[in-house]
Formats: sequence, structure tokens, C-alpha cells
Amino acid sequence: MTTAWFDPRYIDLALVLLVVEGVALLVYRAKTGKGPAPRGLIANFAAGACLLLVARALLTGAGGLATLAALTGALVAHVVDLALRWERGAKARDGDHPKG
Repeated sequence: MTTAWFDPRYIDLALVLLVVEGVALLVYRAKTGKGPAPRGLIANFAAGACLLLVARALLTGAGGLATLAALTGALVAHVVDLALRWERGAKARDGDHPKG
């Protein structure tokens, strides 16, 4: 396999596309009221972006601190995303079965 596949510019391109997609979805939501909720979308995309940054750090030999920072960011964003999904699920269940 050639080293061209391991070019960090591919990670940069993926990050740019991730940002473009996120902005497009947020604009769509703002204009139509449809689509994913902004908080959940941002948390999900942040986790993905941080994982891409981990890959970039490893490809460029950025060092342990940069890799650890990106992994920590991915973990925090993932936990936020999970908490938001959990909260949404609980609200949906409570709405299906009124108390009392």
C-alpha cells in the first residue's frame, strides 16, 4: 500500500466536509424547523471531528499530548451526545405513559 493513503490532508478534507455538512444541517433546521436538534447534532459532529483529529495526530506524529487531548474531546462530546439521546428517550417514554 502506498503512503498516499496516509496523507493527513485527507483528514483535513474530511474535517472541512464535516463542517460544511453540519452548517448545512443547522441552516436547514433554522429555515424549516425540521431535521436533527442542534445540540445533539453539534455533540455528535464534535465527537466525530475529535476522532478525525486523533487520526491526524497519529498520522503526523503530533505526540501523545495532542492525541490525548483529541481523545478526551471525543469522549466528552460522546458523553454529551449520549446524555442528550438518553434525555430525549426518557421524555418520549414519559409522554407515551402519563403518570397518575
